Amino acid sequence: MLVFYLGGAGTASPRSAVQDSVLGVRAFAADSGMFHVGEELIYNVSYAFIDIGQIRVKVLDKVTTGETSYYRTIAYIDSYSGVPFVNLHSIYESNIRDDVVSLWFRSREENDSQWAYTVYDFRYDERRLVIQKGIWGSRKIDSMDTLSVDTLQQDGLSLYYLARQHLRSGQILHVPIVVKEKSVSTDINFYNKRTSAQIGAVKYPVDVIEFDGTARFIGLYGLTGDFQGWFSNDEARIPIVARMKVIIGSIKLELMKWKRDGWDPPRYVESTSK
Repeated sequence: MLVFYLGGAGTASPRSAVQDSVLGVRAFAADSGMFHVGEELIYNVSYAFIDIGQIRVKVLDKVTTGETSYYRTIAYIDSYSGVPFVNLHSIYESNIRDDVVSLWFRSREENDSQWAYTVYDFRYDERRLVIQKGIWGSRKIDSMDTLSVDTLQQDGLSLYYLARQHLRSGQILHVPIVVKEKSVSTDINFYNKRTSAQIGAVKYPVDVIEFDGTARFIGLYGLTGDFQGWFSNDEARIPIVARMKVIIGSIKLELMKWKRDGWDPPRYVESTSK
């Protein structure tokens, strides 16, 4: 999971005029400040005071097919070499509709020198998800299955952008998400609390909005349960710090490098209003 969550190419499912009303879910267009082609964000992952890995997230480009527009995004998740008990290398790719709905998702995970992949092709007009699994580099599809879906869905990467979209909404969201080939959910409480966060990449406190939530499933590396996030208090709403629970315990993700035209973490200034 990338609110932070630890399955581009492919054909995006077309969006029909009746799709959202048929599925009984409203989708809200993302404003222009969040998605930014070329954005690259790098996070350090730590357990206690030990650095254990890195996550790199990129917006590759924007694609328009017929009446559908979507962003191609990718995340590289890697443990550092030499870290005891942690050996994790995964790649997530997601095609995210411009109103922040998952259209297509692929995960690749290294296992004994091979890369196993899983593809989700969301076919909302047909109320189903087509799932393919196999070994990366092989032309053989090891398995194919379908999952019924009756609402718009998120995947392990698109949820990261959904959280950014709703950061200052003041809402409590119950979000459907497909994880490990199952339709599950996560609850996110956007209570719009402005505060500050300290990170090693800048020498000043960062202006952030705090939220929290609960992952009601077991995800990559045992991720589950309660989590917290602090995202930048500006139009970009970039994740600055997050805390969550995995197999080894509570981990921290912290922004360490970024590439986004004209952006730096906003400086926190105490409000003088009474």
